[in-house]
Amino acid sequence: MGKVTQKPYSGEFKLRVALEAIRGEQTLAELASTYGVHQTMIAQWKRQAIEGMASIFSGKVAPEATVSPADVEKLHAKIGQLLVERDFLRDASVRLGVIRGGK
Repeated sequence: MGKVTQKPYSGEFKLRVALEAIRGEQTLAELASTYGVHQTMIAQWKRQAIEGMASIFSGKVAPEATVSPADVEKLHAKIGQLLVERDFLRDASVRLGVIRGGK
């Protein structure tokens, strides 16, 4: 089987469909048929739109995720450490006969 990729939908398209779902003039099944989008996607966009509107009126600004270069460096170091440990344990398992083969 091939890899399943999601079709990229524009923000304007998602908003238009979500607003129609919020209005409730058509069912999710009817909207799905009209726009060629699965019902669960429309329900998800509707939920996201409602949650987004709630945050606008609450006056709270959603915090932006910022990653410092120091954090990135620490994560890269951790990845390197885990790769070394994985390779060591794999080689030890091969030598002990727990698993067959190498890399």
